[in-house]
Amino acid sequence: MKYVRLSLLSAILSILALAVQAQSARLKAANKQFENLAYVNAARAYEDFLRLDKKKDPAEVQEAYTKLGYSYRALQDTKNAERIYADLIREFPETDSKNYLYYAQALAANGKYRDSQKLYSKYGEKQNEDLRGRKFTVSYMDMNRFFQDSSSYKVEFLPVNSRQADFSPMYYQNGLAFVSARDETGPVKRVFGWNQTPFLDLYFYPDTAELQNNAELVARAASLGGSNATADAVEVAPVEEKSLSKTELFSRTLNTKYHEGPMTFFKDQSRIIFTRNNTAKGKGGKSNDGIRKLKLYIAENNKGSWQKVEELPFCSNDYSVGHPALSPDDTKLYFVSDMPGGFGGTDIYVVEFKDGQWSSPVNMGKEINTEGNEMFPFVDENSNLYFSSDGHEGLGGLDLFYAELREGIAFKGVQNMGYPINSEKDDFGLITTKNRTSGYFSSNRKRGVSDDNIYSFRRTCKQLNIFVYDAKTSEPIAVADVRVIKAGVNQDLRFTGVDGKTGFCLDANVDYEFKAIKEGYATNSIRFSTMTQSERPVMTVSIYLEKSENTLVKGTVKTEVNQQPAPGVTVTLRNDKDKSEQQVVTGTDGKYEFEMKPGAPYTLTTQKNRYTANSEQIPKMKPGKNPKLIEKQQGIYGEGDVFELKNIYYDYNKFFIRPDAARELDHLAGLLKKYPEMKIELRSHTDSRANDAYNLQLSTYRARATVDYLVNHGIDPSRLDAQGYGETEILNGCTDDVACPESKHQKNRRTEFKIVSVQGNRPETAGK
Repeated sequence: MKYVRLSLLSAILSILALAVQAQSARLKAANKQFENLAYVNAARAYEDFLRLDKKKDPAEVQEAYTKLGYSYRALQDTKNAERIYADLIREFPETDSKNYLYYAQALAANGKYRDSQKLYSKYGEKQNEDLRGRKFTVSYMDMNRFFQDSSSYKVEFLPVNSRQADFSPMYYQNGLAFVSARDETGPVKRVFGWNQTPFLDLYFYPDTAELQNNAELVARAASLGGSNATADAVEVAPVEEKSLSKTELFSRTLNTKYHEGPMTFFKDQSRIIFTRNNTAKGKGGKSNDGIRKLKLYIAENNKGSWQKVEELPFCSNDYSVGHPALSPDDTKLYFVSDMPGGFGGTDIYVVEFKDGQWSSPVNMGKEINTEGNEMFPFVDENSNLYFSSDGHEGLGGLDLFYAELREGIAFKGVQNMGYPINSEKDDFGLITTKNRTSGYFSSNRKRGVSDDNIYSFRRTCKQLNIFVYDAKTSEPIAVADVRVIKAGVNQDLRFTGVDGKTGFCLDANVDYEFKAIKEGYATNSIRFSTMTQSERPVMTVSIYLEKSENTLVKGTVKTEVNQQPAPGVTVTLRNDKDKSEQQVVTGTDGKYEFEMKPGAPYTLTTQKNRYTANSEQIPKMKPGKNPKLIEKQQGIYGEGDVFELKNIYYDYNKFFIRPDAARELDHLAGLLKKYPEMKIELRSHTDSRANDAYNLQLSTYRARATVDYLVNHGIDPSRLDAQGYGETEILNGCTDDVACPESKHQKNRRTEFKIVSVQGNRPETAGK
């Protein structure tokens, strides 16, 4: 199991090169096990050497301590790692500075934060490049920030766990897919030399509803195996109980004799991307140092069977790539790698997936990645990132962190998720709902030492009641909008009841703005911070609104391709008289709200990277006569969007533009004139009649005819690309040898346009 979690590191590079001349037989035997990454056997052999060899050379002793400490570290045996690193540093204080770091990490993993702080300080003194020494020294001066929101979470051990490692859950259908080292079936039991545990496979538990209501199962398991409640979690000795009997192999075609590890699914769950050892046979499957690195593979579900397993193109024999996580719209894949050029041991990277093609990997940058190890990414429905790290300040081992992403950048840095989600041990592999109200994660907090288990969590509400009142009468205002804003980004929109009240569940370590909006009133807002945690379970704030002649502007930005709300759009309302601006970034509802004063014209703009920008003038409002509310709708076009020109059809075996197509092409010409930087691809298709080569040429002629029409209507030909697709993309099953009426064949004789680029777009202002 540890291989999939930390084998992305190169053990050899992490160990101080020491002289091996005239080694004793015991040390030679230990080193052989170490070089083969058989850390259980290596640890025993080094312990024997240190205990039994009477006349030991100091250089050999230092080598044995160094490699023994690393062996225990690789096995997650933090207690023995602490013991050995203490001996190493006491006897050889000039040892490599990395051993001070490993000692500090082992102490933290054992809950000894004051001692760990001292070792981090010494590590910082011995080198200047790695910032962890200074960061952790300061962080451990005050541990309170790791416990601020602890009362809001309830963590439970799941009875789905086995006696072996179980980790990295992922939502699939109505259940959980996960990784496990539980015993393999069959007469031959294969074990992994690293830690002498079975190889990892993918498993599936079909019913999360039952897991969420597992109190009876937990109680029964506790009565059979005993329980030990720590870290606010019900922790039960693993038993072969009812819940385990429902667990099944995820796929016999995906599971092999090697490790299969963390996975992710496309949103329609028809495809999976998963981690696996390089499966190529012989030397071709190994790196130059003889190790089978991790790679990412993709497979398709065909009637319940996973088939067409293919390696992703950015993998390599010489470094590992694993731990995949797809964005909600399937356009980005986040993963972990130790490829050259990173910041530390393992970093998180991202690639784009567009038109079936993968881009080159891009490192997520130093806001996310550190000199340590970043692993196990997950992206929630809001496209925000969760991951594990031992390089950011935490409680010990791997901690779970959260980063709000804006245009792919962690614009507010990263946030430790705190206790009890995090512990002094390894906590990783988290998945969660949109607002982090519930989810699952993995941890070895129970016993450590290769004892990963899956836990569920639920977040209880830290309630804030918001009251909106009339400032003059102090009467409650019903049906007022209350917009929640975080860091300039719109979040939820709530509405007050007849008592002027609405409620909201607070997150820890967040600065909020609550804006109250009502026609006939001036907008007002109040700021509220949870940077310091209140002990009160329910808190209250009040917002007072004054009567006003100002006009409210409410709007929604939608993507033209599917008419869905567009998040992440910067909307600006500019007062053209005094040049003042109001600005907000749309949330998942795509909505915005502003206030206009009478006597000044305004300009409303919308902007988002790789989408069209829009600008619209709003005339000056007259005092006493202006409307109380103006509602707007804006559409934006994005790069890669494909639109069907619905009324452009062709007669059979013809490619000239029919008269009924002119109005649609005139509309497209107008769109291209409005966005003069937009470039498009004209995509033409035929029906299936005639042979493939003829249809391909006919569709090319049709695409060129569309381009010619647009050029004749004033569009620069350099902005247009004609592509014929023949009968390769039939819409309605009317393929060769399928009898279809003419009306269905005509549906396939169509033209689409795809937006290739909108960069540098300078839209014309409406009304000019």
